[in-house]
Amino acid sequence: MPRHIACLSYDFDTWSGFAARGMTTPTPISRGEFGVVGARRILDLLRSRGIKGSWYIPGVVIETYPKACARVVQEGHEIGHHGWSHVPPAELPVEVEAEEFARAIESIRRLTGSKPAGYRSPAWDLSERTIDLLLRHGLRYDSSMMGHDCEPYFARRGDRVAVDEPLIFGETTDLVEVPISWSLDDHPHFEFFRTKAGVMPGLANASAVLENWLADFEYMCRTSEWGVMVYTFHPYVSGRGHRMMMMEKLIDGLAGMGAEFLTLQQVEQEFRNRQVG
Repeated sequence: MPRHIACLSYDFDTWSGFAARGMTTPTPISRGEFGVVGARRILDLLRSRGIKGSWYIPGVVIETYPKACARVVQEGHEIGHHGWSHVPPAELPVEVEAEEFARAIESIRRLTGSKPAGYRSPAWDLSERTIDLLLRHGLRYDSSMMGHDCEPYFARRGDRVAVDEPLIFGETTDLVEVPISWSLDDHPHFEFFRTKAGVMPGLANASAVLENWLADFEYMCRTSEWGVMVYTFHPYVSGRGHRMMMMEKLIDGLAGMGAEFLTLQQVEQEFRNRQVG
């Protein structure tokens, strides 16, 4: 019987993503702080629809906003590993990546009482060591890569990549990859950024983005017996009024197409069960 799953995931970065980009003056920090307002709105919406989402929270955010993060836990949502800082692991020295990874796990353990099942890299940029860290710490899945649009798969490690040679594939691991896409992320569509490197215009029309996002799910339903579509939101981005309206319409539109709403941890477990069945 066909089964089509929608995952609503939230990168609760608040100010940490701005700080990671060196934007530490009052205005960008306040821009990130709006995420706490947005998170309250999103949690109210999810509760009204009876949906559980997956929230990826950097350790520095957990320690800054313990009450806001505790509400996410209390309402039954999954908490995933999203680094200690929001600096992408690909930009961290070996020792710092390992230290931050372990430190973030302890922060989540204090918040939830257990270590996380899944990981999402800040800025979706893994280092060549990150998969090893996930496996060493006993995590079950990653959601940072883009090798498929609607099917999880087992992640590889140790690929050998050279500009002028064929790719040599590394070892397939037991880590489930629940893939994502920039096209299903609110940030590139909506968030205006001006940096020394250039301008990211953002500020797209929410109705056009909604049309694309629903069409991706419809295509999955047409072409796959079993599939998963992962949508990624940032509360400081999608907590704005017209984008909250879009999120509401997205949820209702997906439900109208028969979507089952699961957390990524539930998807990881279901995917593993399908490999055995």
